[in-house]
Amino acid sequence: MKKIVVKLKERAYTITIGGTLAGLGKAMATFGLRGKVLLVTNTTVQKLYAKVVSDSLKRAGFAVTVFALSDGEQYKNLQSVSRIYGAALMAGLDRKATIVALGGGVVGDIAGFAAATYLRGIALVQIPTTLLAMVDSSIGGKTGVDLKEGKNLVGAFYQPKLVWIDPSVLKTLSRRQMQNGMAEVIKYGVIADAKLFSFLEKKLSQDFRRTSPTSQWRTGLRAPDLVSIITQCCQIKANVVEKDEYETKGLREMLNFGHTYGHAIEAASGYRILHGEAVAMGMMAAGKIAVKLGRIKICSLARLGVLIQNAGLPVMSASKFSLNKLENIMLRDKKTRDGKLCFVLPNKIGSVTGAIMVAPHILREVLR
Repeated sequence: MKKIVVKLKERAYTITIGGTLAGLGKAMATFGLRGKVLLVTNTTVQKLYAKVVSDSLKRAGFAVTVFALSDGEQYKNLQSVSRIYGAALMAGLDRKATIVALGGGVVGDIAGFAAATYLRGIALVQIPTTLLAMVDSSIGGKTGVDLKEGKNLVGAFYQPKLVWIDPSVLKTLSRRQMQNGMAEVIKYGVIADAKLFSFLEKKLSQDFRRTSPTSQWRTGLRAPDLVSIITQCCQIKANVVEKDEYETKGLREMLNFGHTYGHAIEAASGYRILHGEAVAMGMMAAGKIAVKLGRIKICSLARLGVLIQNAGLPVMSASKFSLNKLENIMLRDKKTRDGKLCFVLPNKIGSVTGAIMVAPHILREVLR
């Protein structure tokens, strides 16, 4: 097992990579957690992994209640949070209880927000079951829900007590969901690790995009490659979060590369376009803006485009989304400043500039 400690001022927590779901209960007890647990998952993951996790917790002495939400971004809302509150009350969770989030980014965000606000905060454990959640959303303490006006407009910074990653669960993930997570992996290569980017260029095979969307994924990556990739991404995010936990110093903004435009695409599509797919398009949009402003060479943008396509991800949005609609959604995004759109722009592969304001006419020219 590989362990990364996220060192924060108030407390630290551990990301464990390579532990098994069956070993979770013992690990939680080792970290001082006890009492009642509300295991929050979705209906898809519940069928696959809820029993093994629940049994592990019971063996370690926890009293477990399982609560499953419907699967999908459209359920990442305040109504779902309210349902979790109700389940927590019915299970008798007190301030020493724990909410365990078993699922992808949606489950982690909703359950995390519920943990942050139920009884003014109870313990949270993240068990990500998708590549995207493993490398990104389960780490760093951002929790929250969407409103109809936009993505992640309500939420809280709330760090987990433990992040427990079992890469073997990726074997049940669809090709589309693996690609979804790979967008965030590519993001880390662009913002902080040119060697990781080059590794992905060599390893991602055409098989990654040729299999059907619902089939199990096939790539040029071996299991040790995936563990290495997950570990590298987790370490990058941990380093950033340690220096700027609440996104007040500007450093953590780098993690939003591709997200300004990406979040707008997600919302405009009614969340039929997945987060990673939208971020892939957002990275290309940001790259084109950077080329337009002379911040990055066009050859670097071309490398990014090829890698995104080799990962089976889109490089441009469908024409059915009007620029006016996308601009209006972006202006409601929490990354705007004084009513101006802000983008994280690459300087080169492995380095980005913090969010900067981009003139509307430049954005429109690029997006056309």
